[in-house]
Amino acid sequence: MPTVDGKPARRGRPRSAETEHVILESAYRIMASQGLAAASIDAIARDCGVSKMTIYKWWPSREALLIDAFLRQAASMLPLPETGDPLARMRKHAAAYVKALNGDFGKVQLAVIAECIAGTGSAKIFSERYLAIRRDVAIQIIKAGQRDDSIVASESAGDLYDRIYGTLFYQYVFGFRALTKGYAEQLVMTVLARK
Repeated sequence: MPTVDGKPARRGRPRSAETEHVILESAYRIMASQGLAAASIDAIARDCGVSKMTIYKWWPSREALLIDAFLRQAASMLPLPETGDPLARMRKHAAAYVKALNGDFGKVQLAVIAECIAGTGSAKIFSERYLAIRRDVAIQIIKAGQRDDSIVASESAGDLYDRIYGTLFYQYVFGFRALTKGYAEQLVMTVLARK
């Protein structure tokens, strides 16, 4: 299995799913409760009772571990429903995203993006490992809605997705408005349900 930097995983004893889960949970918990600076490899190893060698064997860098910890949390908090009315699925997901942004998830997301930019000069790893995957799934949902006419907006699905989630993220980062479930759902309706 490739690691976050795209290199093949190292050979040796295979990962224990349980140990991997404990490490990722610990990393996310420390990031959310104490901030990114506190989430050192030393602190994570102490918190979850594994050796630093184990962590470094499975993740090529601290950045890679923190991204994976964030990704696991995002997958559990913000699943994109696989079935149902496309417009309803997008409304539900946008509302869930706003709820997550208003909690620890929002702070951790900003910190992880900043860490990616500081560490590599770009947010490319974060984009490839998180945004691109979720964006592609949502685009398919929007296209399905355009095909069955539950979504009447005719612009490209990618542009429509960016208008919704770009708006929510921008407003969250700069604090232009309090983000609510109602606002998120109305934004989806404005973007997708009006010609």
